[in-house]
Amino acid sequence: MKLIMAIVSNDDASSVSSSLTKHNFSVTRLATTGGFLRAGNTTIIVGTEDENVEKCIGIIGDESKRRTEIVPSSASYDVGRYASFPVEVQVGGATIFVIDVEQFKKL
Repeated sequence: MKLIMAIVSNDDASSVSSSLTKHNFSVTRLATTGGFLRAGNTTIIVGTEDENVEKCIGIIGDESKRRTEIVPSSASYDVGRYASFPVEVQVGGATIFVIDVEQFKKL
């Protein structure tokens, strides 16, 4: 048995969890915040049998689209002087962890 933890953009979270549920995966969603952009994201947790791991990862990948966004950034040029300028960053996609589960009980 495996535990799959997928960190996805809030924009993709509903379609990812809906598609996983449609394919008979049990899903738990957690609201989380990323450290780099300090933007909201969602951590999706799925417990599944070993033979279903690739199917689950495929569904997550199909529903998590990577895209480019322009975000404000600031830089310090001297003591007390800051400039703000837009920066293009890649957002979306998914970060996926697959963890071995020694024991699973549903009470």
